[in-house]
Amino acid sequence: MKPFDAIPDIPAELIANLNELGFIAMTPIQEAALAPLLKGKDVIAQAKTGSGKTAAFGIPLIGKIDTKRRDPQALVLCPTRELADQVANELRRLARYKQNLKILTLCGGTPLTPQAASLAKGAHILVGTPGRVQDHLSRETIVLKHIHTLVLDEADRMLDMGFYDAIVKIISNIPKNRQSMLFSATYPEKIQTLSKEILRDPLMIQVDTDHDRNIIQEIAYEVQPRSKNDALISILKAYRPTSAMIFCNTKLDTITLTGFLRSKGISALDLHGDLEQRERNETLLQFANGSVRVMIATDVASRGLDIKDVAMVINCDLPHGDESYTHRIGRTARAGAKGIAISLYTAGQKEKLRELSSSISFHQLEKLSFARDTLLDTDTRTMCIGGGKKDKVSRGDILGALCKEIGIGAGSIGKIDITDRFSYIAIDKKELQKALDGLKKEKIKGKKFNAWKLD
Repeated sequence: MKPFDAIPDIPAELIANLNELGFIAMTPIQEAALAPLLKGKDVIAQAKTGSGKTAAFGIPLIGKIDTKRRDPQALVLCPTRELADQVANELRRLARYKQNLKILTLCGGTPLTPQAASLAKGAHILVGTPGRVQDHLSRETIVLKHIHTLVLDEADRMLDMGFYDAIVKIISNIPKNRQSMLFSATYPEKIQTLSKEILRDPLMIQVDTDHDRNIIQEIAYEVQPRSKNDALISILKAYRPTSAMIFCNTKLDTITLTGFLRSKGISALDLHGDLEQRERNETLLQFANGSVRVMIATDVASRGLDIKDVAMVINCDLPHGDESYTHRIGRTARAGAKGIAISLYTAGQKEKLRELSSSISFHQLEKLSFARDTLLDTDTRTMCIGGGKKDKVSRGDILGALCKEIGIGAGSIGKIDITDRFSYIAIDKKELQKALDGLKKEKIKGKKFNAWKLD
């Protein structure tokens, strides 16, 4: 793989920042897309999530921003709030070398008025979901007439979620003389139609369009319809994955299955469309920080997620098509890591499974072996503190209170996530109560904050 400085159009200060961030060599999508994008070419790129595409479009996008102006100059549309937040955070890291560059996220789940106030103060790059951006357009709280760069990230997912008309409406408010980039894991007919409408003589790039069958081991087990839950227990105990995403086709099934797994001592949470935004965020945080081992989700709820280090994907219900199957198994084996994708099928579904993938090997459930007392809990729990960025709480403040003042070893503290109003800390469950008791007495930033355990 080539280093970033192999492309002469990338400035030296950006190369230095990339080196500090650990971006040493380009991924295939970066190597294929960066040079034409830096030259202003429109691009349609077919690449899966986790391939490094944010840097592929972020580097040229950031380079074109004029920070002396206050107008929005670039717009990135994403299917979900979670992906928009991830993209915005990655762009902020990439843009550290460029002073006074402001990136604003525009997503649902948060009040519109504060976003409008931020827009009035000025922003250079907007990252948002089509629905919320369209809301701002209808209220005339956003001006897009100075946008020179448009990015559609995970465009196939946005169209699957019914955002086609919203996207077309938004683009009608953007100058035609612009650079457009469309990134999509799949290339169905709807994407072809959209690309013809919004791109000018685009360069087509296809990289990592199919999941490497050498790093994703695809396995199938035949089960009786009424014994799926027991089969899942056997699979989880036999393989003992550090983390697993289980896909069901309905919201009710995710809720029911989660309750069943928890009753068997397995650390599990569900992710579906009826969750409030904070509940959804907390579910994802606990899964990502290792305090929840299994997450059960529907396709709709899982779209746009970029969760690293998922060891196993299980299709409890078979998906409705090969694109959905590809999307599901793509949750594992990110960034070259190996992963396992297991599908459960009932009598009569074997041919359907063969149509979904030609790389599946069929195994017998009866041959799985495991100790019956196998535990599938985690050693970690998540503690929430009622203070965040708005309270000027930092990671160092939290570590200082927990380690220095309360006496918890640094090795017992894992990932720390800080949002505007809350801080979430992954902590060894043996130290959890000590931390909670200590925070009743100790202050953070000179102030006492409530703390509690997430269930």
